[in-house]
Amino acid sequence: MHYALLYETVPDHVERRGPFRAEHLALAEEARAAGTLLLAGAFAEPVDGALLVFRCDGPAAVEDFVRRDPYVRNGLVTRWRIRPWTVVAGTALAGPTPG
Repeated sequence: MHYALLYETVPDHVERRGPFRAEHLALAEEARAAGTLLLAGAFAEPVDGALLVFRCDGPAAVEDFVRRDPYVRNGLVTRWRIRPWTVVAGTALAGPTPG
């Protein structure tokens, strides 16, 4: 199953993320290496949030990512949502769930 994690961020998060960026990127790399995080990145124009796409058996892995994310823990993310996502086209995101 695929899940979209949607972040909404504070207006000045680009200026404030510096102290937390390395830890955030390490967390993302850990999830990518585990095979659960497929894509991640910030929205542009305006830079007001981010989209992270996961492939896992259930939302628990995504919820764990959110709990551990320093951007969330330190108030740079003002709101987040996890949405189940049904993929209907594209081979890059298709395939069996890891594990």
